[in-house]
Amino acid sequence: MRQVTAYIHAFMTEKVTDALRMANIHGVTIITCEGFGRAGTDADKGHYLDSDVELGFAAKTKLEIVCRDEETVGIVDLIQRTARTGRHGDGKIFVSPVTHVVSIRTGEKGESVL
Repeated sequence: MRQVTAYIHAFMTEKVTDALRMANIHGVTIITCEGFGRAGTDADKGHYLDSDVELGFAAKTKLEIVCRDEETVGIVDLIQRTARTGRHGDGKIFVSPVTHVVSIRTGEKGESVL
């Protein structure tokens, strides 16, 4: 199992989640957050370079999806294609191993919980 974590522009959230639904991807956690990346700051001036962003932070959405190993590449590709604007700050996708999962409600363990 893998956890796919993606940080995307907040304004792309609906487009990406719609694409995930259309691809029959379930179990998506959406977290509203703010942040800045390497390309978005001017270290000498200490502020964000995008004139649309106030207070140095850009509105982002963090998506978390735990999936079977064989689903990982498709999910990553779908998010990357759908969230891409070609502008700085499009985001990043991280993939991490998941070693154990337990359903809180049933106590069931393992990949079948997904």
